[in-house]
Amino acid sequence: MNVVHGTDHTQTPPSSEEVLIQVEHLQKYFPLKKKKIFGPPEVVKAVDDISFKIYKGETLGLVGESGCGKSTLGRNLLRLQEPTGGKVFLRDVNFTDLSKKELRSYRKHVQMIYQDPFGSLNPRFTVGQVIGEMLTIHKLATGDARTKKIKELLALVGLDPDRIDNYPHEFSGGQRQRIGIARSLALDPEFIVADEPVSALDVSVQSQIINLLIRLKKELGLTLLFIAHGLNVVRHISDRVGVMYLGKLVELSGTDDLFDHPAHPYTAVLLSTVPDADPAARRERIVLKGEVPSPINPPSGCRFRTRCPLATEKCAELLPELEEIRPGHHVACHYPLEEGESLKERISKNDKGAVNL
Repeated sequence: MNVVHGTDHTQTPPSSEEVLIQVEHLQKYFPLKKKKIFGPPEVVKAVDDISFKIYKGETLGLVGESGCGKSTLGRNLLRLQEPTGGKVFLRDVNFTDLSKKELRSYRKHVQMIYQDPFGSLNPRFTVGQVIGEMLTIHKLATGDARTKKIKELLALVGLDPDRIDNYPHEFSGGQRQRIGIARSLALDPEFIVADEPVSALDVSVQSQIINLLIRLKKELGLTLLFIAHGLNVVRHISDRVGVMYLGKLVELSGTDDLFDHPAHPYTAVLLSTVPDADPAARRERIVLKGEVPSPINPPSGCRFRTRCPLATEKCAELLPELEEIRPGHHVACHYPLEEGESLKERISKNDKGAVNL
């Protein structure tokens, strides 16, 4: 993937930098339709007690296996789904406590780029109507001013402004995603959640969209939560990276530190699956045993313990908290890997009885 290396991968933002988004103990539980005859109703714990901060002007990447709660977390931040518990602050405003009327006003500060570049666009609307609808709803521009703004947005994302009257089906997948990005920028938002915006695109087109987002972030001073499966994509665009597993945030660190020195065993396993750009290099993949537990009835203690090669009885009894183990590097693990230590090395030490577990 030919991606611009324009992101400064700082381990942790300076303390003087402004916190734009603050998430405190966020929860999202989905009740099951089929109820038990006895006992409390069962719920799917998609997001379970997550706290973190996003600094103004940074891109926070979010990765994890399918079903771990990444997209649900992003939707809850914008209240596209209502959180079950917890708080989300936009600066000093509690976003989760806003009324519908207040929320509508604050919508122009936060927007979303959706995964499906076709399904997220109304096929009956022209490109001008798709983008201009945002301006109309919030009464920001009408008439010639509205048309001018739409054309400026199309040009900004690399599309021909004269195609303002074309319909979504007349564009390629990558061009449709550019339309979606233009729509998200129509209200000049401060914060954008990009929910796997390149996963449905060809690899060559993915790099173009990533380069576009990097450029827009610099030019417009955007703050992004970038949700993705592809670890290489996340590495190129993110200042920091968070790793989720079964509804929990298990690691959060500066991008380079996380990729070079993962501390959580699950992160180390994920990174072992990333192909190396050097064809001569051979990276030994770590294969996990067992299946991902059900989010309806997650394991006690550490969620990852049923698949973790380092797990002990302590992992079953105590839920590890997300703690800072070195500057800017947070991990939720009772036995985090040391800086420079690989998971294979730790497993080997365990086999020899040389590790204090």
